[in-house]
Amino acid sequence: MLLLPDKIEALFDYLITRFDTEPRSRLHIGEAMGCWLYFTALAEEVPILESALNTTTDNVLIELIKDGIKLGTHQKKILENFMIKEGIALSDTSGHKPNSDPNSVPLGVKATDMEIANLISAKVATNIIMCSNNISQSIRSDIGLMWIRFHSEKAILGMDVKTKMREHGWIKVPPYYYPPGAPSN
Repeated sequence: MLLLPDKIEALFDYLITRFDTEPRSRLHIGEAMGCWLYFTALAEEVPILESALNTTTDNVLIELIKDGIKLGTHQKKILENFMIKEGIALSDTSGHKPNSDPNSVPLGVKATDMEIANLISAKVATNIIMCSNNISQSIRSDIGLMWIRFHSEKAILGMDVKTKMREHGWIKVPPYYYPPGAPSN
């Protein structure tokens, strides 16, 4: 499972003991909404990744998808337990997708490896932005630390995704920027 390395895990253990002693006030609406939105994003992300797993035969991409599913499921479970404890209603979400043979998927329906890799990249980037927004809205330390942890885990996954996308030619690079008056070579 692609989770935090031991040194970062130790840092979070320290931060929890250092900053998680504050009294726990009720969640404000921004904190509750952030939880609900991120939970919904993860709950919808996992079935999409399961569908992607059913359309590729590339071993590197399969590992990226599995890492994304493991991390999404892990974070969703933590968030679900937190939301239930805090009284935040869970959203209605899609169910898991059954396994199927990638070679049986019709070409008109089958996603390409580049499309799947870029979908994973976009999902990770969106999750990181959501975590950043939720960090900035958190008043309670326990919630802020949860978002920092999720952000860090997604950033680590994102670095792995980017590296593998480069190695396999799946990454889409925006046009280069040449400021006015810059040398042309």
